[in-house]
Amino acid sequence: MDDTGTILFQISTLKDMLDKITREIESEIVKIEEIETALDARESELMKLIYLSQYELSGFIAVTVNSRKSVAALTEEINHQRRKKADLLERLNKKREIFSTACIEFQKNIESEECNRVRSMLLEKESLEDEIQKLDRIDTKFRIPMTAVSDEILEDLHSSNSALAMEIQERQAEHERLLKEIEQFKSVLLSTISDVDDPW
Repeated sequence: MDDTGTILFQISTLKDMLDKITREIESEIVKIEEIETALDARESELMKLIYLSQYELSGFIAVTVNSRKSVAALTEEINHQRRKKADLLERLNKKREIFSTACIEFQKNIESEECNRVRSMLLEKESLEDEIQKLDRIDTKFRIPMTAVSDEILEDLHSSNSALAMEIQERQAEHERLLKEIEQFKSVLLSTISDVDDPW
């Protein structure tokens, strides 16, 4: 009987220990399940964040690609406008050079023609003055009775000389006026070209 009681006591003790261990295991299982549930929830949140980040990243990538395309298009447009501006400036400079050369040549031609005309008139005036002086000397030397005729001739010569001198003065005034108009025209045109030089 004593052995049986001892065995039963040991069995009861082992059973109690087994029950305790079982309860501890079950408690740990519950804790592990709670941890797994929390981890699943955290994993779900992290996956949502990953999906959201991937979506935002895709949007950023698309925006970046579009921005690069826009920048490339704007750069090409800017370069095109710069080339157009450079071409326009080159053409304007060429036209300005052509115009300046034409103005200089025109002024030279005008000055040459006017100078030739004035020089011719001056020579003619000098010739007439020489002729008058010769006639004066002849008149003083010989004193022929045709004084009235000589005076009339001399008066005509003096009148012609005065008319010629007046015409020379008028030609010179016209020449100066023409030169002033040329300078004014050049100034206006150069000012207009300077205003067009920077259209941007």
